[in-house]
Amino acid sequence: MSSSNGKNKHKRVRVGVGGWTYEPWRDNFYPAGLPHSQELHYASRQVTAIEVNGTYYSSFKPPTFKKWHDETPEDFVFSLKASRFATNRKQLSTAGESIARFVESGITELGDKLGPIVWQFMPTKAFDPEDFEAFLSLLPKKEGSRTLRHVLDVRHPSFMTPAYLALARKYRSATVFTDADKFPSFADLTADFVYARLMMSDAKQKAGYAPQALDAWAAACKTWTAGGLPETLPYVEQGAKGKKTTREVYIYFINGAKEKAPAAAGALIQRLA
Repeated sequence: MSSSNGKNKHKRVRVGVGGWTYEPWRDNFYPAGLPHSQELHYASRQVTAIEVNGTYYSSFKPPTFKKWHDETPEDFVFSLKASRFATNRKQLSTAGESIARFVESGITELGDKLGPIVWQFMPTKAFDPEDFEAFLSLLPKKEGSRTLRHVLDVRHPSFMTPAYLALARKYRSATVFTDADKFPSFADLTADFVYARLMMSDAKQKAGYAPQALDAWAAACKTWTAGGLPETLPYVEQGAKGKKTTREVYIYFINGAKEKAPAAAGALIQRLA
C-alpha cells in the first residue's frame, strides 16, 4: 500500500483503522521485519486517521500523547476513546470526575492532531433522558485553548428515538453510525461532522469489503461532505436538521475481520483520491 497522506482530494474525509498494534498486521500490512516501535510511523503514512482504543482501558501520560504527535505526519488525526470509567456506570450524572481526569490527562499534547473524543456506552445501557442529558452537560467544550468535539457511541435500541437525537444536537455531539447488525444503526446527523465505524469486514474479501460496497461508502462520504444525507442508510428521522452545510467525515474500519482493516481503509482512500 502506498502512502496516502496528502493525496486525498477529499480533505474533509478521514479514513482509518482502530489502533496500530495488532499481530496479524505484521504479516499482511507492515513490511517484514519492521520494528514494533516503528509501526505507528508506518501506519500513519498509509491511512489518514487512527482511533485509539487503549485510552478506553488505561490512562496515558502527556509524554505519550506528545510522542504520538511527533511520530505522525502533519495532517494526521487521532480519535480517542474516552475512559470507560466515565461511561460504564449506573448513573452517568456522577461521571464528572472521571470525565475531567481523562480530558486533563494530556490529550491536548496531540495539538491539531486531536480529533473527536468517542464516549462509548455498554450495549446494556438504556436511554434515560434526564441522566443522559446530565452526562452531556458534563462534557467540556474546551481543554485549555483547544476546542473539543464529542462523539456518542450508544449501543442500546432505546436510543433510536427523536428524543435522544434532540439531546445530541442540543449538545452538538455526533452520533456514531455503524454498519454492524448487532448494534442499533442510524445515520441521523447530530453535529457538524460525521463519525462512522464500519465493523462488518469479511475475511473472504481481499479488502474486507466487496468492491461495490467500498464504492458505496466512497459515495456516502462524498454526499456527507457536501452536506447531504446518503439515501441508502437507515434513519430514525427523515431529513437533516438545520441548514445544509459541508462537513468533515471520520470513517474507521474497526472490527469484523480486523486483519483486513488496513486494506479496506486503503481501498477507500484510493476511491476518494
